[in-house]
Amino acid sequence: MSVSVRLLLVDALNLIRRIHAAQGGADERERVERAREGSVQSLLRALRECRPTHAACVFEGQGTKWRKRAYPGYKEGRPSIPEDLERDLPAFRAAFGRLGVDSLSHAACEADDVIATLAAKAAARGAQVTILSTDKVFLQLLGPGVVVRDHFERQDLDREYVASRFGVLPEDLVDFWALTGHGTNGITGVPGVGPKSASRLIGAHGTLEGVLQAAGNMEGRLGDTLRQHAEDARLARRLMRLQDDLVLGVNLRDLRYAPGAGD
Repeated sequence: MSVSVRLLLVDALNLIRRIHAAQGGADERERVERAREGSVQSLLRALRECRPTHAACVFEGQGTKWRKRAYPGYKEGRPSIPEDLERDLPAFRAAFGRLGVDSLSHAACEADDVIATLAAKAAARGAQVTILSTDKVFLQLLGPGVVVRDHFERQDLDREYVASRFGVLPEDLVDFWALTGHGTNGITGVPGVGPKSASRLIGAHGTLEGVLQAAGNMEGRLGDTLRQHAEDARLARRLMRLQDDLVLGVNLRDLRYAPGAGD
């Protein structure tokens, strides 16, 4: 496969909910309709800017996923999707389809893992992948052939962005979040370890396991805390790492972008 293959993967609910939240001064039914119109226009803009040969909007599947079973506090406290908006999601999918972009979901898997799998498999075959989302969890996927785009800021987030924002490289982000926790997902990590401490620890010891091994010889409160919460950190790492090896039954041919194919 040549690099002429350009795959656009849209984190559908991230896009839709951001646009829905910006709609004000209307009743809920009108807000949903405006959100659908705005989402269609945003997707059209993304298609113009990214010029994909292949594209997909990835939605959440129904049912309890493995992370929630492994850690009941996962995503606890996140606002639930408004009922009117959730009922209208099939209409969003249909509208995206009329633009020539298929929508995907997997009942047993989170949308994030579906996106990670599609990105990894396409990039491994030489495609250029753009993930459209403001969710920073996707930054762990940055690498040859994969970029993350903040659609609202019209900005591609790269390795330099990650280093400046977090003080680590993309390949270290999962270990970084295992130490700091990840508030958006309700993951606590190691109490008292903030971003600066996590960046320093990873810089000194390389990986989470390196940090936890070194903790055996650390004196003071930090050493005690790391030793006491080692398994919490390992669980946080497992929860934060996106799965990129799912069996989805989808290939690139299924995702070819055909403008207006649904008309």
